[in-house]
Amino acid sequence: MTKAEHLDSARSWVVWAASLGAYLIAVTQRTSFGVAGLEATDRFDASASILATFSVVQLVVYAGLQIPVGILVDRWGPRAMITGGAALMIVGQFLLAMADSVASGLVGRFFVGAGDAMTFVSVIRLLPIWFSGYRIPMLTQVTGMIGQLGQLLSLIPFVALLHLWSWTPAFLSLAALSVVGFALALVLVSNGPRTDEAPPAPVKARTLLAGAWREPGTRLGFWTHFTTQFTTNVFLLTWGYPFLVSGQGVSPAVASGLLSIFVVVALLAGPLLGAAVARHPHRRSAIAFNVIGMIALTWLVVILWPGRAPIWMLVILIVCVALGGPASMIGFDFVRTFNPAHVIGTATGIVNVGGFLAALVTVYVVGWLLDIQQRAAGAGAELYSLDAFRWALSFQFVVMLGGIIGMVVTRNKARRAMALRGEYTPRSQRRQGNISGNQ
Repeated sequence: MTKAEHLDSARSWVVWAASLGAYLIAVTQRTSFGVAGLEATDRFDASASILATFSVVQLVVYAGLQIPVGILVDRWGPRAMITGGAALMIVGQFLLAMADSVASGLVGRFFVGAGDAMTFVSVIRLLPIWFSGYRIPMLTQVTGMIGQLGQLLSLIPFVALLHLWSWTPAFLSLAALSVVGFALALVLVSNGPRTDEAPPAPVKARTLLAGAWREPGTRLGFWTHFTTQFTTNVFLLTWGYPFLVSGQGVSPAVASGLLSIFVVVALLAGPLLGAAVARHPHRRSAIAFNVIGMIALTWLVVILWPGRAPIWMLVILIVCVALGGPASMIGFDFVRTFNPAHVIGTATGIVNVGGFLAALVTVYVVGWLLDIQQRAAGAGAELYSLDAFRWALSFQFVVMLGGIIGMVVTRNKARRAMALRGEYTPRSQRRQGNISGNQ
């Protein structure tokens, strides 16, 4: 069998569906702690900085493992990485369920972050193995879109279990869910059919990493992911729920409903952005810049709003922030079109570091700023006041500015490299729009 004969086959869709199920479960594990933030504060008697540390540990592990995972995916294949990730998340959620101290809870989140880190890159790596190139931008968006349904599992049934059954049974149910993800990957996911082609010679990890990073398109993908996704992670993983309930004064039920908007936006916007990227590859960075501008503008309005923002304004804010998730997938499309096949996993890992690196810095700094303001206000001051959130969450603008600068610089370098190869001129871009690797 040649490589092309299995593309877009029935088995391709089975493999993708199984890996997608494993990713959906991984997203559930990732976002579960964000909706348990108030319960965690009581269980561990934690300050805002300590609460932020739980998410920071998870994000540090996730971001730190992206490049090693990308290299291992290129060497071992996606199946081993997805099953291994599910096994680590089983251990992590079990440990968190039994944790009665900050230290033991952090160990649990460490394992959850490690398992989560192994999943998404592996699922993305399966796409060029099993599908034709023209399908991949849309499938990448749909993968991210369906994966975000995991947020609904953490927002609705998990929150209900947390309130009805308490901490330990709720987190044990998440461990059981990861058993399902492990079984799906073990039984149905495949690294690809056997072919008549000779296997590629093994490449040193340093060579893979250097080759991927040297490509300006990889760095453009990194900064695109960095800037578009981090606000979504900050909101969902740690500070969105406390900001809505304690800062904006909405009820927990309304806050859960508002957070579910992230899933609705992903379901609606993901396919539209995927189609736009596939049809207009030369406008990918422009699409990302527009989304970033919308996020920045709505955050500015909410932060400057006199008093608590009305529900309709919070809805607009969440819709715009939620667009960052689908927009971050543009970074992976840069990976696909700028890199050779044998380094796609490594380059994907590099790009996926971006949004999580920015998020972990922001999550921690926001918690640190909240604690500083409480101490400055004196004994008995409220930790999660609206004014404190305004100052703390304004740090996001600093991170956005850094990401935008990175995008502009690397986009210019990518265009210059393409021009030297005769693949890019602004005039021919506007006239033809037919270059798969342009921005």
